[in-house]
Amino acid sequence: MQVARNFFLHKRKEFTRKFNEILLAFRIEEELTKKEILSLYANKMFLGKTAYGFAAAAQVYYGKNLSDLSLAQIAMIAGLPKAPSAYNPIRNPIRATQRRDWILGRMLKLASISEPQYLAAVAEIDTATYHGSASELDSPYVAEMVRQEVIQKFGAQAYTEGYTAITTVDSAMQTNGVKALQAGILAYDRRHGYRGAEDSIEDASLWAPRLNDTPSVGPLEPAIVIAVANDRLNLMTKNLDVTTLNWRDGLKDLRLYKSVNSRSAPIKSALDIFNVGDLIRVQRNPDKSIFLSQLPKVQSALVALDPFNGAIRTLVGGFDYDQSRFNRVNLAKRQPGSNFKPFIYATALNSGFTPASIINDAPIVFDDFKLEDTWRPENDGGKFYGPTRLREALYRSRNVVSIRLLRRMGFDRTFQGLQSFGFNTSDMPSDLSLALGSYALTPLEIATGYAMLANNGFKVTPYLLDKIIDRDGNVIFQASPEVACDPCSGTPETLTLEQRSGDLAVEEQLEKLFSDISQTTANNGKDYSWESIKQSLKTLPLTEFKPAPRAMDPQTAFLIDSMLKDVILRGTGRKAKNLNRADLAGKTGTTNGPRDAWFSGYSPHLAATAWVGFDDSSTIGRNEYGGSAALPIWIDFMASALADKPEIIRPQPNEIVTVKIDPITGKRVTPDQPGIFEYFKTKNLPEAPQGSAEGAKSDQNPLPDDIF
Repeated sequence: MQVARNFFLHKRKEFTRKFNEILLAFRIEEELTKKEILSLYANKMFLGKTAYGFAAAAQVYYGKNLSDLSLAQIAMIAGLPKAPSAYNPIRNPIRATQRRDWILGRMLKLASISEPQYLAAVAEIDTATYHGSASELDSPYVAEMVRQEVIQKFGAQAYTEGYTAITTVDSAMQTNGVKALQAGILAYDRRHGYRGAEDSIEDASLWAPRLNDTPSVGPLEPAIVIAVANDRLNLMTKNLDVTTLNWRDGLKDLRLYKSVNSRSAPIKSALDIFNVGDLIRVQRNPDKSIFLSQLPKVQSALVALDPFNGAIRTLVGGFDYDQSRFNRVNLAKRQPGSNFKPFIYATALNSGFTPASIINDAPIVFDDFKLEDTWRPENDGGKFYGPTRLREALYRSRNVVSIRLLRRMGFDRTFQGLQSFGFNTSDMPSDLSLALGSYALTPLEIATGYAMLANNGFKVTPYLLDKIIDRDGNVIFQASPEVACDPCSGTPETLTLEQRSGDLAVEEQLEKLFSDISQTTANNGKDYSWESIKQSLKTLPLTEFKPAPRAMDPQTAFLIDSMLKDVILRGTGRKAKNLNRADLAGKTGTTNGPRDAWFSGYSPHLAATAWVGFDDSSTIGRNEYGGSAALPIWIDFMASALADKPEIIRPQPNEIVTVKIDPITGKRVTPDQPGIFEYFKTKNLPEAPQGSAEGAKSDQNPLPDDIF
């Protein structure tokens, strides 16, 4: 029955699933021999560390083929199926060894081995270490997505044929993405107070086994308090060392969690909240010193795409994969809030509105039979600001303006625009709250939309799996994404992948590629050769580019990009100015409660989305916003991702002109009148004031502080 469940069914505890499992089990027993069923089971079972099947586990834990393992090592792997995490020889060596010895004892009792073999095996010191690729250490969510995609393409044979999966993920970006996400979550957690010890173990003889059985989660190590003073704690850490956590290492100004919106006053003594035997969490500083922390309850997701072709460069589905395997990047549908507004505004710009169009930011009341109560939408803070230009409404995230804009456009026109951007509107309600991001989407769907904004209006499709190579070095699958180019030759916007990779020699490019490999492989066999893969990649023909469809014209793309740059220059994303780049644009998002915090943004090099929230949709705190919870993660990640990337300033396209307007009315003014400068499509140019020359003077160059 486990074969039926693992190959064909989900693992949710449902009656219908169990019933289908029974029927499938009977069918499998009719069609296959017991040996074939056992073979399927042995090659499918998850055995920890992204190893699926016993042959893969032999490679991951011991770096050997299954046939080369010792008796003790075979027994160790045989103990994994019951609990791959609890009996993992790397994370829990003591418990895993106990399990190994029990299995050896059973083998002796059943006469499968002799007593000398038994005594030699139990005396053998286990040498399990991680033998996977470096990128796997930081990308378990990626590895699981790739595994599912490979199985979908090639079926169960993928477990036994020694396939190598090469992803689009950049290993350096991925590592920095994990660090940025974890740092952002822990910063949020510290702002909301300390919730106390995880557990209390009074019996000192149980401290060492408990530490061995308690896994680290992300950068958080378990430790047990062995002595408490007013200003310090003595701790036993996971490696059984004894160390001191001083007052300055997280105890000073420590406040206790009371609710998501309140904390206690700072503690005056460690004796107030800690006791001997408390199981707590600590983090390591770069100098290996420790400071107090705790397991966070809040979660997050981070995903970054190459706007040119949709390649996923970074994907982090949660704080720690072993803590929660739920991939929030592609599975968590959450309301995006104001993070969705750019797509409403882009539709408006494509429908005749301009950045200077005036919408009245005034109270509005809706009595709708679809709603349980009268709806009175408000801006954050409850204030209204009167007639407002669309540009200002977007960078200040004015809710009422967005609602009135959607109502003026109508749902048919809006849905048509959203469909062209790649969103599935079939389930979207004809509800004005859509303008505020009430329709739930995944972070990957949002990031894909922002990639379109970053690449000048082309609809690209995200993809993670780049190539699959068999054990003989044959490329049996290669992605062929549509790319942001029209036509696909010659212009800066249409650089080939070869041009975009710089001037690296072929060998250097290959070495970088191999450092980025995210490999989920079964039994490689003795004939498996990395050299054959290298040679295969060298001789692989260049992929012919397929142009991606345009989702918006270059003029609309330029205007919305200009407006989103203002979010960072003078709006809710001002913290990102610390990156000191002129090619950044983006938008914050915060939902009612607040329950979700978002920031999505981009440069021409990369589009990224960060989300923070609780899995159960509980509130994150009244003082938390997209700009406080999600934006710091995005900034931390993009600072490293763009560190060696030059700024790319988008050129002003044809049929876009700059004229001087009145910032209050949005109307055009004469060159000698006070005003600000704004971009317009030539077909939407506001009328020149009476008595002035037609059009703006070509020698009127605005000062930087006078623009917008």
